[in-house]
Amino acid sequence: MHPKHHCVEKVAHICHRHFIWILITSYFMASLFPDFGIWIREVKLGSTTLLHGTLEFSVPSLMLSLLLFNAGLSIRTEDFKRLGRRPSVLLGGLCGNLVTPLAFLVGVSFIMSFWHNPEEAQDILVGLALIMSMPIAGASTAWTQNANGNLVLSLGLILLTTLLSPITSPLVLHTAGFVTSGDHSEDLHEFASNSVTTFLGVWVILPSLLGILMHRFVFKQSPAVAKSGIRLINYILLLLLNYSNASLTLPDALSHPDIDLIVIMLIIVILLCTLGFYTGYLIAKVFHLDRKDMASLMFGLGMNNNGAGLVLVSIAMADHSQVMLPILFYNLVQHFVASFVNSIAFRSGAESYQST
Repeated sequence: MHPKHHCVEKVAHICHRHFIWILITSYFMASLFPDFGIWIREVKLGSTTLLHGTLEFSVPSLMLSLLLFNAGLSIRTEDFKRLGRRPSVLLGGLCGNLVTPLAFLVGVSFIMSFWHNPEEAQDILVGLALIMSMPIAGASTAWTQNANGNLVLSLGLILLTTLLSPITSPLVLHTAGFVTSGDHSEDLHEFASNSVTTFLGVWVILPSLLGILMHRFVFKQSPAVAKSGIRLINYILLLLLNYSNASLTLPDALSHPDIDLIVIMLIIVILLCTLGFYTGYLIAKVFHLDRKDMASLMFGLGMNNNGAGLVLVSIAMADHSQVMLPILFYNLVQHFVASFVNSIAFRSGAESYQST
């Protein structure tokens, strides 16, 4: 192997192995040196008029589309023939990914009605809604593969939730609009009715489909080094997205910390993430699935595409920057929970995968 190729694979492996700590470092850099992150967010690359209004071309939006294009490159359409034999598993995963978070949102909205600061309560609820409205994260496939899970099922869940997001995302956002109030509720209903479908179609679905087509007709036999290079680019894009969005909220949050808000936000986010993983576990038990399928469902239902959620916040809720905090927290928490689940429930599977 060429030394450069070996270096790319090694760096990609290091990024995967230590991604949580690299992500924390990006948050730390955003809190200390936010100027570059704010610049990334504010650069405008043009706009165009579509059916539901104006579509802005920004650096975060383009990074998100490239991230999803690269995710599509890893999907082989021929593998999905096997999924057609068990559509009930995919449907169960889709329902679990939708119903459980919505029930959780309604429950949290009741509890947060007693919170001493109504504005903070609304920010938390909207942040949760934006987390729930996004498709399953591409990062779930890396954790599934590391646990020696069913990669085809994992990719199927990502593809299904992505393609159905123009239907499911407005449903989640409208539901959140009914349990929030004031400007938060109006913004959610307006965005769910007008802009979210365009956003998802242009920046999520289209690049994902282009990536799938590119894999099928161009990169079908791509070498391992190319796959490592794509993974490395994905890590860089994800870190830049998180850094740029964290730059807007973390400096103020850390310079004037609201301890009770941070604590309650972390508790709620941890509960939501844990509930997602547990829902995957229950669905696997209901359908009497094996350990490989259970891993795919747990990592899929516990991890959301927060890169898309963060870009969505910058468009839909620019006047409520605190809404980003639950999403930033969830992005960290989902990797910590995934690491914990992998070490407790799937360690032997991971070891057998690494030894092959």
